[in-house]
Amino acid sequence: MANDENIKKDFEEENLDDENIEETEENKTEDIEDEKENKDLEYDDLKDKFMRLQADFTNFKRRTEEEKKGYIELGVKKIANDLLPVIDNFDRAIETIDKKDSTYDGIEMIRDQLIEVLKKEGIVEMEALGKEFDPTYHHAVLAEDSDEYESGVVIEVLQKGYLIEDKTLRPAMVKVSQ
Repeated sequence: MANDENIKKDFEEENLDDENIEETEENKTEDIEDEKENKDLEYDDLKDKFMRLQADFTNFKRRTEEEKKGYIELGVKKIANDLLPVIDNFDRAIETIDKKDSTYDGIEMIRDQLIEVLKKEGIVEMEALGKEFDPTYHHAVLAEDSDEYESGVVIEVLQKGYLIEDKTLRPAMVKVSQ
């Protein structure tokens, strides 16, 4: 009997060892699954951070390009505003010259060159004469009765106005019919 009890004890110990091994393997499997889940969460977190960083960088690039474009436009506008009175003076000089000689031609060529430089930057003279008065494009200096035009029409341009890409750079100074 003692032998049977020893065999029974040995059998129970083996069963306990087998159960411990199974529990250890289950623990290892659970640990591996937990570790995998943690790595997956960490991966998702890093992926999310990367996507946000990439979007931030794209937005930064877009903003800096817009700022750069704005600074260039501002520089062009400043230079153009400084050149417009020079063109006005050339126009006045051309109007006062009676004798159309080489001096007249030279002044006209320089004026045309300046206008071409401005056109390259998108700056053009606005058409005002005969158009309906629009305060976004015209600055009314005088109003006069007119038989030729109906009320609210530009009848004379006193100073030319200029547009830069369809926006008013300098409004035209005009005389308007009443």
